[in-house]
Amino acid sequence: MIKVDLITGFLGAGKTTFIKKYAKYMMDCGYRICILENDYGAVNVDMMLLQDLEGSQCGLEMVSGGCDPDCHRRRFKTKLISMGMCGYDRVLIEPSGIFDMDEFFDVLYEEPLDRWYEIGNVITIVDAKLEENLSVKSDYLLASEVANAGLVIFSKSQEATDEDMKKTLSHLNRAMEQIRCNRRFQGEVFSKPWDSLTEEDWKAISSCGYVMENYEKSVFEDEHGYSSLYFMNVHMTVQELRSRVKNLMSDPDCGNIVRVKGFMTVEDGNWIELNATHQTITIERIEKGQEIMIVIGEGLVEDKISTFWKF
Repeated sequence: MIKVDLITGFLGAGKTTFIKKYAKYMMDCGYRICILENDYGAVNVDMMLLQDLEGSQCGLEMVSGGCDPDCHRRRFKTKLISMGMCGYDRVLIEPSGIFDMDEFFDVLYEEPLDRWYEIGNVITIVDAKLEENLSVKSDYLLASEVANAGLVIFSKSQEATDEDMKKTLSHLNRAMEQIRCNRRFQGEVFSKPWDSLTEEDWKAISSCGYVMENYEKSVFEDEHGYSSLYFMNVHMTVQELRSRVKNLMSDPDCGNIVRVKGFMTVEDGNWIELNATHQTITIERIEKGQEIMIVIGEGLVEDKISTFWKF
């Protein structure tokens, strides 16, 4: 049986960064793995950040979005069927930050996947300085992602105080209460900085398993749901980019923007990667990218948002 690990977490939590480290550990252990990017968006920029892992020990696959949820689920199942014939030891799935957890469990229990795959771990990444003022839907998604986790791992803990992490734990427990889930989190959350993880830490993470918790599934009207907007060939200075993204995310006329991410070339011809949430805006140089900026949020107002990308 091929073990499948789900690495989930809310938008901007740091799933891709974690997967790069987790995948390296798996390959160092001798496993032949495949990373499956499972995203509702029509464009997946996270694939660009994982390309340096691709090789004889690591495959990269993607289920693209741009379709209704039923179609997306069929594509997910079809992709897993084709991957089941490739001889992988382990599959790591990185879903969208607005992923429906039921899809993961339901699909893997269907024939013929239930004969080829078994669920290994459900690992949920949570920003140690989780934003306090999330929407009702965002809190639901957050809670649904941690409810079945074998392990919750704080990201960016080196930037957080003990008080920050206590507030995040309290937020998680409030969100769990809102979906009528009995699970609560105390001190069992993994909060060690990722650069200092030891061999024993990785062994514990890679064998954390998962739990099955009941919770009340919410239904949200589509017009109030999450969506993504894509802007191609954006060019400006790094300073201007930072300023515009900051203003964009704080403008209520644009809707409730949760994350902005993408790539851009700068004056010297090199590539930069943008990752922005309400908590932080990071801009870093990378080897290569794709000329795209993606805005993700609720009730997005495209006409208003597009003005921030124009000169």
